[in-house]
Amino acid sequence: MAESKPNLRKPVFTKVDQLRPGTNGHTLTVKVVDSKMVLQKSRPNAPQARQMRIAECLVGDETGIIVFTARNEQADLMKTGMTVILRNAKIDMFKGSMRLAVDKWGRVEVTEPADFTVKEDNNLSLVEYELVNVIEE
Repeated sequence: MAESKPNLRKPVFTKVDQLRPGTNGHTLTVKVVDSKMVLQKSRPNAPQARQMRIAECLVGDETGIIVFTARNEQADLMKTGMTVILRNAKIDMFKGSMRLAVDKWGRVEVTEPADFTVKEDNNLSLVEYELVNVIEE
């Protein structure tokens, strides 16, 4: 039996309008439309007085926009007008709406400026989802 090496799959890029609640493993190229720091607090008892920072960023592509929650170092990369690749991003639900996030299993990379125009009138984070419990009989 020949051992097969795991194939490194080329990432399939997702468009913003394809994002759905409860999904993960998305790789997207998006432009940062807006970014604002929503939480900045120091933890004095942590090593080097580590700061915890969270920024809410509006990111999008030619299909729509969504709120991306950037944490700590990610927040530094999310400057308005930048184009970034979000690798292995997941959808978090916050008060019934979708938020995009990248945890320790993914990464945020600054890339070449994209040549698309962001479709700002299709904000997926403004769509409210209701949690429905399906009872199977």
